[in-house]
Amino acid sequence: MKNLVLLGGGYGNMRILQKLLSNQLPDHMKITLVDKNPYHCLKTEYYALAAGTISDHHIRVTFPEHPKLDHVYGEISSIDLNQKQILFTDRDSLDYDELVIGLGCEDKYHNVPGAEEYTYSIQTIDQSRKASQSLNNLHADATVAIVGAGLSGVELASELRESRSDLRIILFDRGKLILSSFPERLSKYVQSWFEDHGVEIVNHADITKVEDSIVYNHNEPISADAIVWTAGIQPNRVVRELDIEKDCHGRVVLSPHHNIPGDENVYVVGDCASLPHAPSAQLAEAQAEQIVQIMQKRWNNEPLPDTLPKFKLKGVLGSLGRKAGFGLVAERPLIGRVPRLLKSGLLWMYKHHNG
Repeated sequence: MKNLVLLGGGYGNMRILQKLLSNQLPDHMKITLVDKNPYHCLKTEYYALAAGTISDHHIRVTFPEHPKLDHVYGEISSIDLNQKQILFTDRDSLDYDELVIGLGCEDKYHNVPGAEEYTYSIQTIDQSRKASQSLNNLHADATVAIVGAGLSGVELASELRESRSDLRIILFDRGKLILSSFPERLSKYVQSWFEDHGVEIVNHADITKVEDSIVYNHNEPISADAIVWTAGIQPNRVVRELDIEKDCHGRVVLSPHHNIPGDENVYVVGDCASLPHAPSAQLAEAQAEQIVQIMQKRWNNEPLPDTLPKFKLKGVLGSLGRKAGFGLVAERPLIGRVPRLLKSGLLWMYKHHNG
């Protein structure tokens, strides 16, 4: 019996499980899912957990049960590609025959002094819990600084505004307009929403240093009772330490079939993979479906296609509290109530099909 090991219970590996456990797993294969937590976490909703508008019960999904699926819970220390082993800090090593690395991402601090030590993160469920405890225990009229105005920063700032109307919230954005990678109409709508709801936006920001309760913008100190970092991501440390080819963002360069060049038994899915799109849950799921197709062809000794179809991503949806949102669907900007309802509906459907 050969062992297919899935590292990480994120969106990509959940989709692989969904596909393979639906009568598509050969008799000679079994699957071992490795994760630190005994449940799948809805990372796209960590902002709401940190803001205190939901409990972590709402963003946990139980891993599937199946006779040919084993679960291993532990902290991964490294991957030995030569010996085909997963090494842990808290348990014995695990051998694999085939491997899918889906360990996700961590914050990238851009060598800003003090950023890692003095800011909160929402990259993991544990970190989001800590951020939630700090933010919701703040005294009245406290100041919260959010560094980074991408999707995570925007959603956190808006959700926190609804959760704690008494707080002073400052959102630091490097661009001249918030969400500058989106169409201008959408960016202006989001910026206007923040202005109407009393969230301060600092455009053209350049965070040069962070100290305890102080963030320095262009070397000018700004006091804050809590600082949250949402200013960029990088692949998980375990992946960064692998001696394999990576792109300028530290993501693993893959063959056209999503495996490490020279090792057809090791695939990389999601945030750690070098792909022609920004990392997202949707992209991880689309890539996972192609990985399953390639696996099945290899298991059946069928020829592999020279190229795979381009990913068909449906768009991006973001929330501005409970009643408003924004999105880009089929290149069409959406603002207001509709994108918020769409996001809520998609979240419900995901939990319904995976719970």
